[in-house]
Amino acid sequence: MSGSAPGPPALDFPGAETPARQYDLDANGVRIAVHEWGEADAPPLLAVHGGFDFARTYDLFAPRLAAGGWRVVAWDQRGHGDSEHAALYSWDADMRDALAVFDHVAGTVGGRNGHFTPLPVVGHSKGGALMTQLADAQPFRFRALVNMDGIPYKRNIPDIAEHERTKMLSDDIASWLDHRRRTADLQRKPGTIDELAARRGRMNPRLHVDWLRRLVTTGGFESADGWRWKIDASMRFGGFGPWRPEWTLMRLPGLPMPFLGILGAEMEEMGWGTPPKKVLPYMPLLGRCEVLDDVGHFVHIEQPQLVADLVLDFFGEPA
Repeated sequence: MSGSAPGPPALDFPGAETPARQYDLDANGVRIAVHEWGEADAPPLLAVHGGFDFARTYDLFAPRLAAGGWRVVAWDQRGHGDSEHAALYSWDADMRDALAVFDHVAGTVGGRNGHFTPLPVVGHSKGGALMTQLADAQPFRFRALVNMDGIPYKRNIPDIAEHERTKMLSDDIASWLDHRRRTADLQRKPGTIDELAARRGRMNPRLHVDWLRRLVTTGGFESADGWRWKIDASMRFGGFGPWRPEWTLMRLPGLPMPFLGILGAEMEEMGWGTPPKKVLPYMPLLGRCEVLDDVGHFVHIEQPQLVADLVLDFFGEPA
């Protein structure tokens, strides 16, 4: 474990706070940047960001959870934020990186030699889907799980012959390799803080422009020709494979831990477009779903206190 070099100060936004601690973990050879809010000796709560986001998108939400007595631990997924860029980006690689963080955090609260301390976990969008899969595979790691608008259901699995499935896989791999060759030396397009905020605003039209400007200063870096997002330019939307969105929905019913789904009723470009009526029949035995009216995909940024109150009530007193 080592410390991350602090970047320039972030632009102010009401209620947003810089993490109290930042450090690096070695996740099987990839450097993962970790950010923490709250007291260092408080019980840990893991927070997992979405695709093309980064841990500092929790600057508004995490302090509210920390005020409830938790040590909120979030990390930048590989290729995002302050974490290392990698040769490989895949759903399984993100899962392995997550396990490295779980092992580290569980070790700080007494987990040793294969005995894991179950942790409360909250994930947004892709982070929620990742954690749903991990909770299904290794439920002993989870005290409870909150999934914030990370329950996709589209792209139904095609009912096709096995030889056609093999052809689909071959086409997907060839497309991915072609993309990697084209983008190996690319850089993100530079611009001013306002220009990068405007680009992000086209995908996040419901978020305040001052929040988007702050995101540039927490998820970007300044060079001689302007600001650039830190996200690896070789990454592309939908590049999480091999993975299909509907797999998350099908895993929900078998989750054995307490589960809370929080969905925004307003559909927008970066969201999954999941109508609540598609999710409710799949709730696990110990699960429930809250649907927030007039809220979009970024539920924890549009309504940070409301969502934090739901999460704090669901997790109960830190222990």
